Amino acid sequence: MLALAVGLRAQDPSGVAIENKFDTAQARVFIATLRPHVPVPSPNGHATNRVLIFLDNGELKRQEGSDSAKSIEFHRGDVLWRPASGAYVAENTSDHSIRILEIDLKGKPAGPLPATKLDPPLVDAKHYQVILENEQVRVLRVHYEAHEKGELHEHILNRVVLSLNDQPGVKADDVHISSAATHTEQAGDQPADRIAVELK
Repeated sequence: MLALAVGLRAQDPSGVAIENKFDTAQARVFIATLRPHVPVPSPNGHATNRVLIFLDNGELKRQEGSDSAKSIEFHRGDVLWRPASGAYVAENTSDHSIRILEIDLKGKPAGPLPATKLDPPLVDAKHYQVILENEQVRVLRVHYEAHEKGELHEHILNRVVLSLNDQPGVKADDVHISSAATHTEQAGDQPADRIAVELK
């Protein structure tokens, strides 16, 4: 799929190619690949809030309406909250294409959040770190050293999971959605790095 997206991007004068991953009642998830130095206008803006996860190192410039353009530098695995906005122009100012995993959130949170005494950051803070939280999402950075085993924990929200490196059964950049589960985890022969976006 990525090879197909890259091929389409090469022929696309708009400067961006979209690879849809999945679409659920809570979120639409896709990878946007931006060619270097091609402004990409979004005349209607974006009506929903989004979580952006950068899959490559690079720089991006964004201009909203008549405001001054703002530049950001990012690294693979960085996470950014992007509220809904009006018209804007984005440009990849790096010298190479960049990929962004976008989680386009639908609707409002379902209501009061359930609670669990086995919340991963609570019972296994060594491996689970909260890096962003608001009324719609909680984003966890997950890291295990090779062969490390974690504590028993419980996930109570649906979550979008991105693998940042090859792990048993998955490849780097694989994206999937997981539902509620209670389990323990153990890394294989190499460290395991993931980002989990919990959908409230």
